[in-house]
Amino acid sequence: MPTGFAGLLRVVAIAAVAGLAAVHAEPKYDPGASGTEVRIGNIMPYSGPASSYAVIGKTEAAYFDKINAEGGINGRQIRFISYDDAYSPPKAIEQARKLVEDDEVLLIFQPLGTPSNSAIQKYMNAKKVPQLFVASGATKWGDPKNFPWTMGWQPNYQSEGRIYARYILEHFPDARIAVFWQNDDAGKDQVKGLRDGLGERANMIIADKSYEVSDPSIDSQIVSLRDSGADTFFSWAAPKGSAQAIRKVGELGWKPRFFLANVSASVAGVLRPAGLQYAKDIISSHYLKDPTDPSWKDDPGIKAWRTFMDRYYPSGDQIDLNAVYGYAAAQTMVQVLKQCGDDLTRENVMRQAASLKNFSSDVMLPGIKVNTSPDDFFPIEQMQLMQFDGQAWHLFGEVLTGEVGHQLGH
Repeated sequence: MPTGFAGLLRVVAIAAVAGLAAVHAEPKYDPGASGTEVRIGNIMPYSGPASSYAVIGKTEAAYFDKINAEGGINGRQIRFISYDDAYSPPKAIEQARKLVEDDEVLLIFQPLGTPSNSAIQKYMNAKKVPQLFVASGATKWGDPKNFPWTMGWQPNYQSEGRIYARYILEHFPDARIAVFWQNDDAGKDQVKGLRDGLGERANMIIADKSYEVSDPSIDSQIVSLRDSGADTFFSWAAPKGSAQAIRKVGELGWKPRFFLANVSASVAGVLRPAGLQYAKDIISSHYLKDPTDPSWKDDPGIKAWRTFMDRYYPSGDQIDLNAVYGYAAAQTMVQVLKQCGDDLTRENVMRQAASLKNFSSDVMLPGIKVNTSPDDFFPIEQMQLMQFDGQAWHLFGEVLTGEVGHQLGH
């Protein structure tokens, strides 16, 4: 009898422990997540002045198709709902509301553009819905204290500006710099980074002109910058503005040292439309492998990316850096969802996004890692300089960090 009773107790105890485990393992869901799917929202300029970035949204959709075909994430399919805002802030607000209130997405991933994200940031944070891996390098996406639901992804613009400043101070200390910039937070951020990086030598900037993204022509600004007598030119502009600037500088026969913002370094989207002959010798920076660079021809990461493009996005242009960008961003999103396990709450999505450790996509440059923490919302903080030879980009120098007070390998 005691044996039987002890056995019964043991069975009860085991059942209780099993019940406890079941309680602990109980999946947690917020709107947009269930046992079978995760709904992810996105806002992209499929039309309008920044429509060359549409490739990013199309690549991300294709990458999630690939993940779904392979069984999803922790058995759940990703439903990617992407809307056009034509790079218009009022339209972005409309689309964010639609995604959050009508489509009930778990989060909005990679909404593109500084103006559009600035317009939706307060709304997303008031609603406590992740505005995750924003496709813009504005510094304001890394402010967890005031905006805990917003996080950037790519290196921030000020950081990029400081990297160029370091290079100029080291190699061209007597440069006379002219700056062409987009009149919004992105352009202002970039110019600030350059000025801060030059420090007491900021007077090397002898001229600057801004433009509006909607301007049909930027010719007068470029002529005025040439006439300043500058020998070094910076274009901090979206793809269309940068392509116009490259062409105009070339047509004028002006031959400054030319630095180009990395967001406009796409051969397919910017340099080819501008005229490859005018783009020769331009310097930019990157953190991703460029499929036009012959040194990556046999790289396993670029090979995997090409296989993905062939199968899931065959109409995509394989010399477009934006397709590499979308692929790497989607891989980072997948990593966060994997880390979430069965706790698919918005709070846990942000917690996991803020605890990425040495994550790297197979298309990121060697040595570049994604690291975040609850007080560091800047996932990628390193870049390498590169120069265009008329056909392809070639990396040079070492991997640099533009973060103030940060050591390399942060």
